[in-house]
Amino acid sequence: MCDRFYTVEHAQRRLQLRYECPNIRRMNDTSQVLAEKVGPHYDVQQMYVARRHTFDAIDAIARQIRAGMTEEDAVALAKAMLKQLGLLRGWHAVYVRFGRNTLLDYYDTSEPQVVLNENDIFFIDIGPVWEKWEGDGGDTFVLGNDPDMLRAKRDVRVLFDRVQDKWRADSLSGAALYQYADAQARELGWRLNLKVAGHRLGDFPHKAHHSGNLAAANFTPAPDLWVLEMQIKHPERPFGAFYEDLLPETDPVTTSTD
Repeated sequence: MCDRFYTVEHAQRRLQLRYECPNIRRMNDTSQVLAEKVGPHYDVQQMYVARRHTFDAIDAIARQIRAGMTEEDAVALAKAMLKQLGLLRGWHAVYVRFGRNTLLDYYDTSEPQVVLNENDIFFIDIGPVWEKWEGDGGDTFVLGNDPDMLRAKRDVRVLFDRVQDKWRADSLSGAALYQYADAQARELGWRLNLKVAGHRLGDFPHKAHHSGNLAAANFTPAPDLWVLEMQIKHPERPFGAFYEDLLPETDPVTTSTD
């Protein structure tokens, strides 16, 4: 009964096992119960399927983005592709940021008519709803061979992996994870945007249960319920990079397709 628990029908069962099983991380604050509440359709495996559909869509959109496009062109393209994939319904807006707009986050309005250059950087951030389950993903892409931009694309993923590994190894709180992320970003030569601070995910709509961010959590976040977001910016040049993904206990393997 107390084996490590990766697949459950409902997150409530996993939280119950935290009390029954000593080898599963216990909650260290009663607020976690409310912050990690889910709806009746929550299913870990279906969350992983939604995750896979999300990142497949991001890659498909990125392959169609070309130099000379405006950001508005790219957003329209992304929405058309998501509609074709059956993923247009989303729990947040579709974001595609080009060049200097990669310094912006979801609280900001893009400078209009920014054109993607031959040597440039962009990121995609989507939050599609697949059937009853939310996806959320973001990734950065580079056109050309600008070394700083290529390093930003690489390092934002390095940073994400370091923070995810720290969570798995040391069971840090959400707040401590972002303090760690800030220090690691500086070590890599970047500045972390601490307004982009992670959030819940679940069966749609997770905001019916919790709308706070991960960086405000004073408890160890449970797996398969939180999205870790990393946005870095160059210390001198006007661009940044972004990556986000679900925090799973281990790297998920999905067998379901549709």
